[in-house]
Amino acid sequence: MPAAKILAFSGSSRRDSFNQRLVRIAATGVEQAGGEVTLIDLADFPLPIFNEDLEREQPLPNRLAELKRLFAAHDGLLIACPEYNSSITPLLKNTIDWVSRATADEPPLAAYRGKVAGLLSASPGPLGGLRGLVHVRAILGNIGVLVLPEQVAVGKADQAFDSGGKLSDPQQSERVIALGRRLAEVTGKCST
Repeated sequence: MPAAKILAFSGSSRRDSFNQRLVRIAATGVEQAGGEVTLIDLADFPLPIFNEDLEREQPLPNRLAELKRLFAAHDGLLIACPEYNSSITPLLKNTIDWVSRATADEPPLAAYRGKVAGLLSASPGPLGGLRGLVHVRAILGNIGVLVLPEQVAVGKADQAFDSGGKLSDPQQSERVIALGRRLAEVTGKCST
């Protein structure tokens, strides 16, 4: 079975983001299962708020083609999803929208069809971002992504990490790593 290729990122561009830390931990699980991980920071791919007028009337954002190539080149997505006001972050939604657009040489949603996604979140609140994960799951499912039923939400994230960026609770850390392993295993099976 070929190694699953997973694109890993967070829906936050905040320096020292809890979700950036979380996705790095989950990525180790992908590697433990023999998968390959490409970890990106969406801050490196600045995109204006999606608007079809921009798409028609202006050149496409500079790094959009590269971002779409990254999505297309990977079998699965590992996404740490911050929760803003009980929903998805504007950064993550905007990225999903831009990457979904068709170009002259590809159909709509080409970067998402056949992909598998693993979702996790971290939030200072007690629910750990669970309410936002519901929205991310619905969006991805509606654009052709198979979303794993397993997910991890880390509550009280402002207290959950040690000074080195690791989760202080070993059981919680293992659940996050296990999600990465599961994503690699399922994606590997779906890719064959």
